[in-house]
Amino acid sequence: MYENSYPNKRFKHTVQFLKQHVTTSETILDLGVENPLSDILKTNGYSVNNTSGLDLDLDTSEIENSNTKVVTAFEIFEHLLSPFTVLKSIKSDKLVVSIPLKLWFASAYRSKTDMRDRHYHEFEDWQFDWLLEKSGWKIMASEKWTNPTKKIGIRPFLRLFTPRYYIVYAERISQS
Repeated sequence: MYENSYPNKRFKHTVQFLKQHVTTSETILDLGVENPLSDILKTNGYSVNNTSGLDLDLDTSEIENSNTKVVTAFEIFEHLLSPFTVLKSIKSDKLVVSIPLKLWFASAYRSKTDMRDRHYHEFEDWQFDWLLEKSGWKIMASEKWTNPTKKIGIRPFLRLFTPRYYIVYAERISQS
């Protein structure tokens, strides 16, 4: 299934991590429009609803009005100006979120053609942990993994052993 399709490693790690912390009986609100990963989660037995594509920096109503048990956000928070506001608006008790990590040898991602496809933040793991804790979440588990490419050069070589993705399972500790 998804083992042979791009971006297979990220999707495979994400699904394996989610299975460790979220049961298929728990409902999920996935931040972002329906996408290949949300489809994969559904084929793995999860009940997933996606947000409609509203700008979450300006309108968190879909999050605030959700009564799902779990919120997921896979490579979403780096695109937001104010991830703190979104994290505070979540009413669910469980959160599974992944982000691309800041790489010391590569500048932040920026699409030259799509204004929405830019990274306002590329976090180091400890920065993202602080953001979660400050917004009322307790990290229960986390993992990192690499994202090697099939190119030749110094950066592709560094990607062989430098973690690129960070995923966290957190539980709500305060609702203030």
